[in-house]
Amino acid sequence: MTASPPDVRWQARLFREIDTDTLYALLKLRAEVFVIEQQCVYLDPDGKDRHPQAVHLFGLADDGALAAYLRILPAGLSYPQVSFGRVLTAPAYRGLGLGDPMLRAALADIAARWPGSDVQIGAQAHLQDFYGRHGFVPSSKPYLEDGIAHLDMLRRAAPTHEISE
Repeated sequence: MTASPPDVRWQARLFREIDTDTLYALLKLRAEVFVIEQQCVYLDPDGKDRHPQAVHLFGLADDGALAAYLRILPAGLSYPQVSFGRVLTAPAYRGLGLGDPMLRAALADIAARWPGSDVQIGAQAHLQDFYGRHGFVPSSKPYLEDGIAHLDMLRRAAPTHEISE
């Protein structure tokens, strides 16, 4: 029997809507996971965080701790399509089933902000099946980014049906 994910409050905020303590926690966690844990030496705050349409989706546990995070970017900023990246779960919350609810929250936010948009991501290759469960299919061959195998994946927008009279 699988335990249900812990209660996490998902929040989607534009950069200007994030208070300084939360912003610090987000950037600190990103550095801990990507720069330290995954040993990717790169400038994480890349200027895209501050874009007027960039959305920061994060999950807060009952005690206020940052449990998970991802960044949603409008079309044309990283890919021709809407995209998301910087996907992570805080070490203390891994293995608790937060990935699927986080992806559902992100895709719902994208659908609300950019209806009918395809979504393109650069996924770590070992997560292909995870993203595949959410409708993503490979759109490139594998490539190395920061020493980690990645591949681009695309999720086509759900078809909209016109009502005819």
